[in-house]
Amino acid sequence: MRKLIYVPIIHVSADLGEVALEIDKRAGSSFGSEDWKKHKDTVLRFWDSIARYFDSLEVKGFKIFQDGMVADGEMGMRIVTEGEKKGSINYKIVSRLVQQGAQLLKTENFSLVKKEYDYIIKITKAKKMVKKIIAALNYRFHKKKLLRERDESIAETIDKTLDEGETGILFLGAHHEIVSKLPENIDIIEVKKRDIINKYQKVFLSKKDKEKLNKLDEYLTSPVECK
Repeated sequence: MRKLIYVPIIHVSADLGEVALEIDKRAGSSFGSEDWKKHKDTVLRFWDSIARYFDSLEVKGFKIFQDGMVADGEMGMRIVTEGEKKGSINYKIVSRLVQQGAQLLKTENFSLVKKEYDYIIKITKAKKMVKKIIAALNYRFHKKKLLRERDESIAETIDKTLDEGETGILFLGAHHEIVSKLPENIDIIEVKKRDIINKYQKVFLSKKDKEKLNKLDEYLTSPVECK
């Protein structure tokens, strides 16, 4: 039986490259500095719980599949190192796993990742509001198809490279729908429930139910219980 440890992730600013400052600025303005600061603290504590979970495992020989990873070998590790230097906790965990004997694999199709990134860049770099709106609508129109294509590509890569008896680790944004696209002969261990992570983000965006948000916050930041 093949196993896949699935981590549905929430990206921190350091994961978002050159669009990070723009997103951080707009989010702080939209949600208020205090609420945005609390959200970022929640995300950091979420990642802390993930890091502690992997610290408890023997990962030698595990294969790592990473959101947006378009290379492996020396180039892949260069991407990880650069991300780690910029403050990405995700990449810091990946780096630690590799040091402990896990193997980083090329996970995504470069052209598909670049296509989505180009849409986002057009939104953040548009100077005029009209152009920003047009770019946002264009991205929204193509987003679902792009995500589906990326997920299908990732699932195919995992199926081809994860051999019988091996264990993989998948770090993938919680907005992706990957589980239904993976083969049935892969035993999936979900470190945190994707639907709860998405519920947290939905409640946070609505800016309404503080009590529900606090309960979801507790789940995200609690110790991982699966083994």
